[in-house]
Amino acid sequence: MAFFLPHLTNGWQVDQAILSEEDRVVVIRFGHDWDPSCMIMDETLYGIADKVKNFAVIYLVDITETPDFNKMYELYDPCTLMFFFRNKHIMVDMGTGNNNKINWPVEDKQELIDLIEVVFRGARKGRGLVVSPRDYSTKGLY
Repeated sequence: MAFFLPHLTNGWQVDQAILSEEDRVVVIRFGHDWDPSCMIMDETLYGIADKVKNFAVIYLVDITETPDFNKMYELYDPCTLMFFFRNKHIMVDMGTGNNNKINWPVEDKQELIDLIEVVFRGARKGRGLVVSPRDYSTKGLY
């Protein structure tokens, strides 16, 4: 499903996507189209793209093709999801200790919609850190 979502192919495009969007959350999936965990995430992102188009815009970035942000955002995981609003990185407290990004595939569409909506509402109020509607601290235990 990755081919249905817009790809950003260089650092300038990524910067412009983050800078130019004033009213919506910019959701960027960093990773590879061929990676299995990215395929799961892309499927979910494609499934919700139409539902969140009023308050979020979704882009995909290949971290091999565009390595400009790998060190800055510590993109060492196969699949990473990050949120930006008005040129500001929005962190999400998910109970995992890493508030900068989501580095596992989210399979539930409603769960991801709720997460993006929480990011949007918090970012509009000027918050740089929002609390996730679900606690993911025990995700690895089950």
